[in-house]
Amino acid sequence: MFDYETLKLIWWLLVGVLLLGFAVMDGHDMGMGALLPFVAKTDSERRVLINSVAPHWDGNQVWFITAGGAIFAAWPLVYATAFSGLYFALMAVLWAMFLRPVGFDYRSKVADPRWRSAWDWGIFVGSAVPALLFGVAFGNVLQGVPFHYEDDMRSVYTGTFWALLNPFALLVGVLSLSMIIFHGANYLIVRTEGVLQTRARRASLIFGALMLLLFALCGVLVAGMHGYTLLSAPEAGAMQSPLDKVVAMQSGAWLGNFHKLPLLWIFPALGFFGALAGMAFAAKLKGVLAFVASSVAMLGVIFTAGVAMFPFVLPSSEMPNHSLTLWDCVSSERTLEVMLWVALVMTPIVVAYTGWAYRLMRGKITTAHIEANDHSVY
Repeated sequence: MFDYETLKLIWWLLVGVLLLGFAVMDGHDMGMGALLPFVAKTDSERRVLINSVAPHWDGNQVWFITAGGAIFAAWPLVYATAFSGLYFALMAVLWAMFLRPVGFDYRSKVADPRWRSAWDWGIFVGSAVPALLFGVAFGNVLQGVPFHYEDDMRSVYTGTFWALLNPFALLVGVLSLSMIIFHGANYLIVRTEGVLQTRARRASLIFGALMLLLFALCGVLVAGMHGYTLLSAPEAGAMQSPLDKVVAMQSGAWLGNFHKLPLLWIFPALGFFGALAGMAFAAKLKGVLAFVASSVAMLGVIFTAGVAMFPFVLPSSEMPNHSLTLWDCVSSERTLEVMLWVALVMTPIVVAYTGWAYRLMRGKITTAHIEANDHSVY
């Protein structure tokens, strides 16, 4: 169907699409969770927010699981190196996310205000911490991860968990969190009314502006950062070893692809345009358009990072020649081909079902609805 080089490129794009799907679909309910203790002041208001995502939050996590599975199957070296070297950081994400399902399910089982307040903060932690740490991970990848390979291809990580929390990575983490909250606030404009909708609009304007500021600042810092350049490597269509290439670190190298193909500047432009449009629509309480615009902003931010790094997937700051690229970290040609057929069949089904579910369960959630269905909703 496709040659090996084309399959590698297709799976680079598909992994990016899956990450975008996770950011858009799971991002808005994580954004709701991060806003929960602040936008909603009473128990009924907090139940309104929780029930705005109640039919979908667990299904949305399929995008996260699918993205992880795709990385495992398509880029096994990336999966093995990242999950072994960044073990504690990834476990921190999982531990935080454990609070989301139990928070949703157990919060309203007991009427005690202390019980419910504790789970409200649990949902906040389970939503905000992963969004922050995903950004921290991207920030560290842009700077290079300290690992190398032994002669037997065993990866050795020489960094520490605390070293991951460096200033630039934390800045990208706050950008990620702001983007998620902005998106979640726009979703709440769609699903709520009255004072909750007004507070959601205020949150959208605040975090949309913060996202714009941080995206611009990160862009300036990346422009002056030492990026990675692939000087020589085997043919892209061949089965490669990660050790059979020459890589150099150069100041401003992460902008190299944009200079070679100026059309790629459309991605950072989409990041800025989507955020500005999302804020404008949110100010006018046009929730659906604001939600679409913040989705476009996410596309711009995520693919700006991907295009800047191309073809690198996991750069090594310790031994640049051991960095992983989409040409040498992949599975066999047969594996990528079989996975592509599965993706072509299953992805439209997932998208169609998701669209049907959101259409079926659309509409405003109100405090009157919560009080009338006290024992059957979250």
